[in-house]
Amino acid sequence: MAGNRFRYGQWRGGPDPLAPPYDVRAAVDAVGAEVLAGGSLRESLRDLLRRGPQGRGGLDDLAARARRLRREALRRGDLDGAVTRAQALLDQALAAEREELRGRDGDDARFAEAVLDNLPRSTARAVEELSGYDWASDEARQSYQRILDGLRGDVLEQRFAGLRDAARAAADPATQRQLAEMMRDLNDLLARHARSEDTTDAFAEFMRRHGEFFPERPKDVDELVDVLARRSAAGERLMRSLSDRQREELAGLMRQSLGEQLAGELSQLDAHLRSLRPDLNWQRGERVRGDQPLGYGEATGALGEIAELDELLDSLDQDHPGATLDDVDVDAVARTLGRDAADDVRRLRELERELRRQGWVTRDAEGLTLSPKALRRLAGTALRRVFADLTAGPRGQHDLRSAGAAGEVSGASRQWEYGDEQPIDVVRTLTRAVRRAGPGVPVQLAVEDFEVMETERRASAAVALCVDLSYSMISQGRWGPMKQTALALSHLMATRFPQDALQIVGFGREAMPLTQQELAAVEPDMEQGTNLQHALRLAGRHLRRHPGAEPVVLVVTDGEPTAHLDPEDGEAYFHWPPLPETIEATIREVDKLTRYGATLNLFMLGDDPGLRRFVDAVARRSKGRMFTPDLDDLGEYVVSDYLRARRGPR
Repeated sequence: MAGNRFRYGQWRGGPDPLAPPYDVRAAVDAVGAEVLAGGSLRESLRDLLRRGPQGRGGLDDLAARARRLRREALRRGDLDGAVTRAQALLDQALAAEREELRGRDGDDARFAEAVLDNLPRSTARAVEELSGYDWASDEARQSYQRILDGLRGDVLEQRFAGLRDAARAAADPATQRQLAEMMRDLNDLLARHARSEDTTDAFAEFMRRHGEFFPERPKDVDELVDVLARRSAAGERLMRSLSDRQREELAGLMRQSLGEQLAGELSQLDAHLRSLRPDLNWQRGERVRGDQPLGYGEATGALGEIAELDELLDSLDQDHPGATLDDVDVDAVARTLGRDAADDVRRLRELERELRRQGWVTRDAEGLTLSPKALRRLAGTALRRVFADLTAGPRGQHDLRSAGAAGEVSGASRQWEYGDEQPIDVVRTLTRAVRRAGPGVPVQLAVEDFEVMETERRASAAVALCVDLSYSMISQGRWGPMKQTALALSHLMATRFPQDALQIVGFGREAMPLTQQELAAVEPDMEQGTNLQHALRLAGRHLRRHPGAEPVVLVVTDGEPTAHLDPEDGEAYFHWPPLPETIEATIREVDKLTRYGATLNLFMLGDDPGLRRFVDAVARRSKGRMFTPDLDDLGEYVVSDYLRARRGPR
């Protein structure tokens, strides 16, 4: 409307409706805190979704509710209720028939009594033999018919929700023909679908003729198969949950109640559904126990609910490769656990998507992992922790916002030349302009007036950080400080000293170069062995790739060398206690680094006497230094030593 004025401002109507449900950065920091404490990266990300941000609404809570409902379903009742009810109705029919026959005279009555007296003990076989019996008692005939009609209705109602009324009238031959025609058309449709034929028109025609039997209103053949296959699988699970005798009894009663034609079509339908949905659990039985006898429909309903809970628990577990929260069926969660549980799943999905959208996590073949952006944040946190522990004074002044420039100002200047990248000397530039043009405002600058500050090129450093990945590091609580130290050093060098080159080398039985991302995700080496020789060899290769840089090697370990590479086949050889061959191979690598001019400093964790003797000997041989820091001080020692070593003369 013309003349209206609109004013925009900050939202004041409560919580921001457009804000994400969780603080994504806080979630990333929570994962980072666990990693820096020594936790597994993937386990920490998985636990974030399992526990839920702020410890609420996680997958573990939902799984616990699903397991509780499953236990309740397993105590719902006796699965043999269909046979038990049939037996009770048969007993009623026989009692009423015998009462009627006792009041009659003649051979026919006595013959009928003999027939009843010689019926098999099996309920199913007795019902089958009585199929042609001429009942004398109307009450007995009705009780017998209730056996057939009741079980037939339960079976068909369980398979086809739309047959709730028709199944009761299935004793009528016309109704049976209608049901048989529907199942015949259904089997033909599924057979064509199994042959990968185009069934679009056939499905539409089938639903036009028989749609009243399917109130679910499936949109295509696949949806129809999903609905029917789950019900068929529940019926099969019921059979496999019964004892051999109970299974035989129920199968016989079903054949008798359905009749040859319906039983044949239903058997063919089950075969089609099994082949089209082999992923459903058709073979598994359940030990359902309870005092309440369950009819066929109630028993299969309980088993269907258990099967749905099993599928839900599997998707909530998120334990298979490539699992995502999109695998969780939100509709199934709402049906089984309630709308609030479905809302929790949606919020967790949104959190996972927001983490990916904002670039904090990525997904690989093994699942979620932190992105380079998140690793930079994690490494920055580690560096801040290290600097926070540094003491005041010259040793502690390491908040190097201006460090890492291309060079240090020497105090001299020269005329600017094309291609110069040095900073402009403003005072001398203006002085030259005034001398050339005379005093006056504004000062007119010409190209020849510009001078640049001369700088001394700062020496770069090539740093190899060798970190022990053996199992003892995590068993003794040293894994977290080691990771925090390595991440802090890598972040310091990347942000403050970009001209320096860092190579992280992890070593257990063998050594391997590690990126920052690989370091964050690395797990302890469960094999025995501390192959420092291999680690120093890789460190030497890194140093030689940067011949103009100050060579620095830092070693963090808690065990003396117990493995080395065999010179013949290159395979790692382990032995405890350390062999002379292992010590000699390690010392040869130390000597190579020493001759190259590398600074070799070792950080010893623990108080093993053998390790202390070895580290002390290496430090004296290489003219390096040995440190024995507490775990809480490891990062401070390593970072401070790097800052000192990179300034040292080669």
